Amino acid sequence: MKKINVITIDGPSASGKGALSRKIAHNFGFDILDSGLLYRLYAYFSNKKLNFDEIPKKINNEVSFKLNEELVSVLHKKKDITNKLRTEEIAKIASQMSAKSETRKPLFDIQRNFYTEGGLVADGRDMGTVVFQDAKLKIFLTASSEIRAKRRYLELQNLGQEVNMPALIADIEERDLKDSSRKLSPLIPADEAYVIDSSDMSLEEVFSFTENIVKKEFIHI
Repeated sequence: MKKINVITIDGPSASGKGALSRKIAHNFGFDILDSGLLYRLYAYFSNKKLNFDEIPKKINNEVSFKLNEELVSVLHKKKDITNKLRTEEIAKIASQMSAKSETRKPLFDIQRNFYTEGGLVADGRDMGTVVFQDAKLKIFLTASSEIRAKRRYLELQNLGQEVNMPALIADIEERDLKDSSRKLSPLIPADEAYVIDSSDMSLEEVFSFTENIVKKEFIHI
């Protein structure tokens, strides 16, 4: 299989894959795909009672993404809806919808279309195992459920949302079980993926480790 200039970063919720993906994309000048935001868009538009068939067209024609080192922003008709997508309510709906083939099939093509030869960082749960099996570099980032709950707690607090730590831990563990045991695109590391446990690592430490791997694989870009 011919390898393409893609770095996939898969892992469970709040493992740090989003922050790592943004930092790699920003530092190496790659495009970025935050696949979780696409599923959240599905949940968001579904909540507005749109038919499933209409949602891919809506995403393709009316939605754009803007990257900075801190955040991937989502614009719908030039209006920023990022905070509306990052609520726990939307996250739960998106998790449920992600297990359905009628959601994953149309999103497969949308995700593949993010690729450019200049390089792409694809962040998700099945980027390396399903969407970009031909990626040049695959990373699986994980951390303990307690550490991930703390990270999610701080993220939601910064967005001004009220959160409960025990409930967050329970929710993350429930989502892990669903993601890893579902029949369609289960959350598992790709065979050739570098597996990194970030429980005791800062973002800078994870990036430093990953940066060396990226340079080794993409030195000619």
